[in-house]
Amino acid sequence: MSRIWYKALALIVSISISMLAVSCASHDVTQDTAPAETNEAAVNVDELSEAAGSIATEEGSTAPSEETQPAKDNSEAAGAEVTVSFVGDLTLTQDVNVRNSICFDAVVGSDLDYCFQNCKEVFEKDDLTLANLENAVTDRKTHATKQFVFAMKPDNLEMLTRASIEAVNIANNHTKDYLLEGLEDTRKNLDEHGIIWSDQYYGAVYEVKGVKIGMFGLSNNGNTSQGFALIDQLKEKNCDIIIATCHWGVEARYEETADQRNLGRALIDHGADIVVGGHPHRLQPIEYYNGHYIIYSLSNFCFGGNNKLSDPDSVIIQCKFIMDETGGNCVDYRLKVIPYAQTSTRPGNDFCPKPYEWGSEDYYRCLKRLEWSTEDE
Repeated sequence: MSRIWYKALALIVSISISMLAVSCASHDVTQDTAPAETNEAAVNVDELSEAAGSIATEEGSTAPSEETQPAKDNSEAAGAEVTVSFVGDLTLTQDVNVRNSICFDAVVGSDLDYCFQNCKEVFEKDDLTLANLENAVTDRKTHATKQFVFAMKPDNLEMLTRASIEAVNIANNHTKDYLLEGLEDTRKNLDEHGIIWSDQYYGAVYEVKGVKIGMFGLSNNGNTSQGFALIDQLKEKNCDIIIATCHWGVEARYEETADQRNLGRALIDHGADIVVGGHPHRLQPIEYYNGHYIIYSLSNFCFGGNNKLSDPDSVIIQCKFIMDETGGNCVDYRLKVIPYAQTSTRPGNDFCPKPYEWGSEDYYRCLKRLEWSTEDE
């Protein structure tokens, strides 16, 4: 065999080994996973589920592809008006240690239409309803050791779908009540019921009237860098509207904190179209900032964790997002406030929210706490 042939063979082997090394390196992708407790979470909007608008759980998820987003056809969205309804904290169960004649399960029973019978029509007429779901959705028994622990029955998610509540935020202090396994169950159960979900690790995208709505949540007073990363990734998904849901503030307080203001304004400045808050269990003011709205707290809406209500006031707030004539930009935001009680009977709590009568003392008290006037609408 000639020396020239040996040299050619060596060259071929060398090239093959180099190509194999490059190939292996190109597939050595670190999987983005959501950390257990740290505030600095990995965010991965690229793993959005096509079926339910959410994404895979931490375990078993795959690395995102690097495909380029195609140019969006905005013709359908041109001049569109999209109405989104926001409601506060939902806990569709009772504390794990509470079993009595006035607890959530005993009052509601198997009636899947009971809780939202007085607001279903409102939700059916909008384009999207987004709520804060403040409980795990799991049948597991092992839970965290804490004062209040909440887990709703997976089948009871039909309460949401029957009431036309299409999306929930699950970034809050009760989603991990049944540990990370319970969180995984919650995500899977929401996916199985076709309910869009988002949190501080993952965003979600919902499309209606040709308009792409991106959503994410921040938990426990939030993390600015997490919020910025999610906004950036939702923009890369060609979202026309970006909604930030923040679980923040101080419980039983009627005024927002400086931290809430700083975070809410930062999210708006970075590209969120609206910021909606929960957790204080009270109504807090609406701020009009830099052409956008920050709703500091919607209070509870249907909260099975409370058999007695020290303050029953709540609201449904609707935002109409108005697209420009090209359909590529949201150019105006109009709010409508609908004051509600968290219960239809007082005192006590029957877990059936009911609108306050227009012009009543209760009605105007809600507006005052929001620092809002019907003239603002």
